[in-house]
Amino acid sequence: MSLLAVAGVVLAAGPWVFSDFWLSLAMTCMMYSALAVSWAMFSGTTRYLSLATSALFGLGTYTTAMAMQHLPWPLLIAGGGLVSALFALLVGSAVMHLRGTYFAVLTFGLGELVRHSITYTEKSVFGTVGRVLTEVPSNETLYWTMLVLALLAIVTYKLVSVSRLGMAMRGIGADEQRAATFGVNTRATKLIGFALSAWFAGAVGAAMAVRWTYIDPHSAFSPLIGFQTVLIAMIGGATTWRGPVIAAIGLSLLSDALRLNFPHAYLIILGVLLIVCVLFIPGGIASIQWKKLFGRQGGGLVAGQKEAA
Repeated sequence: MSLLAVAGVVLAAGPWVFSDFWLSLAMTCMMYSALAVSWAMFSGTTRYLSLATSALFGLGTYTTAMAMQHLPWPLLIAGGGLVSALFALLVGSAVMHLRGTYFAVLTFGLGELVRHSITYTEKSVFGTVGRVLTEVPSNETLYWTMLVLALLAIVTYKLVSVSRLGMAMRGIGADEQRAATFGVNTRATKLIGFALSAWFAGAVGAAMAVRWTYIDPHSAFSPLIGFQTVLIAMIGGATTWRGPVIAAIGLSLLSDALRLNFPHAYLIILGVLLIVCVLFIPGGIASIQWKKLFGRQGGGLVAGQKEAA
């Protein structure tokens, strides 16, 4: 916690240190860190592969688009998270009995349903296809908001992991029937974990909405945001918070470096990394024991030198 607090204090000086380019890149890193850590908090422990992140993010974005003129900034962020959490409770109560591929496909399909429903509502009721944001907070305010959300996601992950809720979710991930046998209310546990994870996705979406001057369903509910969040968490290691943070920073930097000149190379590299992780390091980058790895290599080198002598 102390190291996290120090990192937060150092990063808080970003608006006075970074240029506009690096400030924007830092916000992208923090956005995906918050999304991937909160996704791992539920899906990484319960092993319920949720593809609803794009829908939850989009609901937060549209909360800002519709309530920007009526709510102060802190309540707007909390409100975006609350809308997504309530949606997660509603969806979860209907589909949480499913598992595996069925749960993943249905959560993605419900996200698409929300996107098309909002598109239809915008056209038929309001006579438009999007929303224009005229008054938005400064980049400094947005940066500090994203920093707080990223740090809050990490702290929440750490607190949940040592709580009864975290132990219950890990029990569900290991063997749901056995967890139920030992007295775990599996349905309530899954709903609470899913809603808690969804709050962060909605809050991040509500904050990042102000980066666009025009919000429409296509951009707000972009499937790329959801898929990239899942890939980052799985490549980094969905059973820890460090892995998703490291992967979010690394892949955000890689994306920015390649997207302008080689737009398809980034997606290819992302796919290759995912295949490598699934085949050789299913626990993600965070599961690699670097000290033992280099220690064995060093030990082997020393032994070889002794034999040669």
